[in-house]
Amino acid sequence: MTDASSAARGIVFVLASWQMDAPAGIERATAALAVGLATAGHRAVIATAAAQRPGPGLDGVAVEPLDLPVAFPCDDRALREAIEQAEDKLQAQLREIIARHRADTVVFTDALWGLGRLAGGLPDGVRRVLAAHVLPDPQDAPAALARIDAVIIPSPVVRAEARAAGWSADTWRVVPNALLYPPSALPDEDLIQRRRFAPVRVLARLGQEKGLVPLLTAAADWTRRLEVSVAHAGFETATGSQSELLDQCRVLASAAPNITLIEQQLTWREVPGWLGAASAVIVPSLRETFGLVALEAMSAAVPFAGYPVGNLPALREGSADSGRLTGDPRRGPDTLLHAVDGVLADPVAYGRTSKAMYHLAQDYRPDRIAQLFLKAVS
Repeated sequence: MTDASSAARGIVFVLASWQMDAPAGIERATAALAVGLATAGHRAVIATAAAQRPGPGLDGVAVEPLDLPVAFPCDDRALREAIEQAEDKLQAQLREIIARHRADTVVFTDALWGLGRLAGGLPDGVRRVLAAHVLPDPQDAPAALARIDAVIIPSPVVRAEARAAGWSADTWRVVPNALLYPPSALPDEDLIQRRRFAPVRVLARLGQEKGLVPLLTAAADWTRRLEVSVAHAGFETATGSQSELLDQCRVLASAAPNITLIEQQLTWREVPGWLGAASAVIVPSLRETFGLVALEAMSAAVPFAGYPVGNLPALREGSADSGRLTGDPRRGPDTLLHAVDGVLADPVAYGRTSKAMYHLAQDYRPDRIAQLFLKAVS
């Protein structure tokens, strides 16, 4: 039998809300893994119920529509009801996509949003994989885990959360998220030092757990320029919650002359360059099972400041100056601003940290993550 990591495979990724350039980590991570597999010669497909915008797609990756009676953005309850209503039709569509693309593996990217809760079986010989980017909701987990062949997670954080919830997760395999656009050349020292005088930047979807309102409140009298790019994702905790959060951000930004709120959504291709033009990136999240924005900043040799939550500390493990860029969640975002001030004021530490971030990001190139994925699901 040909080695699983080298033989041409067919992999279908299922994510109801997937849309090109969506401002959400799971969507971007799914795209990066699919591109990594396609580049390695495998057949990669993304099945989605979200309408696709006109424009370039992903090289070598097919996108297939799913007919699901829901409008995005929506919350978990609305999506769950829509899946239950259309379950038989969704099963038939998935089987047709599997047959047409000669797929041997289906990756349900979440128990709910990745349709992992679908009860029906797959054709004989097709492996069923759950990608638990976050701990599945108890309403969806039993059905999603009942028929699964493998579970992959982006970091050990999800396994720890599962064990704390009383679940058996010993067989779950870690497959980190990949960079969609691998790091280009390391900037030279002169460019790195000139960048110390650029604005500090934040990139986040509109979710309360992203810590935007506390950060904007704390930064109102900060002496540095802060540019914050926000956008609506295809999912939200409750109907209208993203718009409510955006209104709060607008009020705070308009009252602070040093803060610029950017509401024009960046494309995925634009993200590395935008982060790479910052002096530092702040990731004010209160919970991160991976930390893709932080990794994208690192890939551009830009230091990021964040709280020691979730997987964020692990991303820069091995950097001598990582502690200087760590905030204290008990004391709030003032500690993040202070950390940024400290590293920007020290040219030697800034240059050293920038280079360390760049080299650490090399471990997340899509070709390497694609190989880890194939080993984990074979």
